[in-house]
Amino acid sequence: MTRDSAATSVNGVLAELFAAAADLCRDRSPLTQRLLTDAAGDLRQGGVTTRIMAGSECDREGTVPGLRFAGAVHRLVLEGLAPGLAKHYPSVGGQPHLPTLWEDALPALNEHVDLLRHRVAATVVQTNEPGRSAPLYGGLLVAAQEAAKAAGRHVPFCVRLLEVGASGGLNLRPHHVGYRLGDRVLGDPDSLLVLDPEWTGRPPADLDHRLRVVGRAGCDLTPVDVSTEDGRLHLSSFVWADQLDRWNRLRDALDLAATDPVKVDRSAGPEWLAKQLARVERDVLTVVWHSVVWQYVSPADRAMGRAVLADAAAKATPTTPLALLVFEPRREIDYKFALMLKLWPAGISLSLGVGEGHGIPFTWNVTPWE
Repeated sequence: MTRDSAATSVNGVLAELFAAAADLCRDRSPLTQRLLTDAAGDLRQGGVTTRIMAGSECDREGTVPGLRFAGAVHRLVLEGLAPGLAKHYPSVGGQPHLPTLWEDALPALNEHVDLLRHRVAATVVQTNEPGRSAPLYGGLLVAAQEAAKAAGRHVPFCVRLLEVGASGGLNLRPHHVGYRLGDRVLGDPDSLLVLDPEWTGRPPADLDHRLRVVGRAGCDLTPVDVSTEDGRLHLSSFVWADQLDRWNRLRDALDLAATDPVKVDRSAGPEWLAKQLARVERDVLTVVWHSVVWQYVSPADRAMGRAVLADAAAKATPTTPLALLVFEPRREIDYKFALMLKLWPAGISLSLGVGEGHGIPFTWNVTPWE
C-alpha cells in the first residue's frame, strides 16, 4: 500500500467516525449533524478537515473525534473568530441555513487550521451537562432513604458525594438546584438554576425529605476551572449550538458555580477514589457518582476502579454505608442512559430508570441491576 493510499484509508475510517457522530445528532441538532456530515465528505476528499485532524486520524471511537472537531469550531464562533459562520449559530444569535453552512465554514477552517488542530488534539469532550443533576438528585434521595431503612434508621442519611470524571464540577451541587415538578419545586426553589426534569413517574422515595449533602469532591484527568473565561468557553463549546435549552441551562449552572465553588482535583479516578474512600465518616452515606464517563476510561483504569470500590464495599457497615450511583449508556437498552444504584452493606442493586444522555427527560422505572 502506498503512502497516499494508506492516508486515504485512514481518513476514510475517520470520516466514518464523523458520520457516526453526525447520526448521533439526528433529530437533536440539525446544525451539528450537517457540519459533521459535510466534514466527513471533506475528509474523504482530502480537504481542509484532513489538515485539522492531522495527528488524530487513529483516535479510537470512544474519544469521539467528530464531536471534538464540532466543539473546536463552535469555540471559534464563541470567540468571534468566525464572523461569517456565526450567522448560523443560535448560541450567538444566529439562525442556521444548512444548505450554505459548509460554504460559510470553509473560510474559518482554512484560516484557523493550526488553532483548530491544536484544540482537537488537546481536548476531550466535556459536556458536564447540568441536566444530569435531575436524575442524580432523585437517585440520591433513593440511596439515602434505602440505606437508612437497611440500617434501621428513621431519618435518611446525610450524603458525601464523590464524583469521578467531574470535569468542571457542575453536578457536585445537586442540593443547591431547584427541580420543578408541576406546582412545586424540589431542592432549592430560590436557586440560580431551576430545572424542569421532565420526569415520567417519580423516584421511589419520599420527596418531602430534604437531601442533606455534608461533603463533596471530584476528580478529572483534565479538570475545568469554571471560574475562568477559558473554562466557561471550553464547556460552552461542547453544547450543540442550536440546543438553546441546554445552552441556557449551562449559563445558569455556571452562574450558580460562581456562588458555590467546588474544587475538582487533577487525578486519575482509581488513585483519587482510593484516597477518598480511605477516609470513613460515621453516620454518612458515601456516594461514588459518575455520568457519561465510562467510555473515556481505559480498560486498565476501569479494572482498578472496580477493585478500589470492591475493597471499600467489603468494609462498609450499617453506620458507614457506601453507594455507587451511575448514569451511563446501556447497549442492551438501545444505548439509552440508565441510572443505576448499588448499596453496601445493604446488598441493594437497582436500575432506577432511563433517560436521554443529557439527563432530561427521564423515566423512573425500578428493575434489578443485573
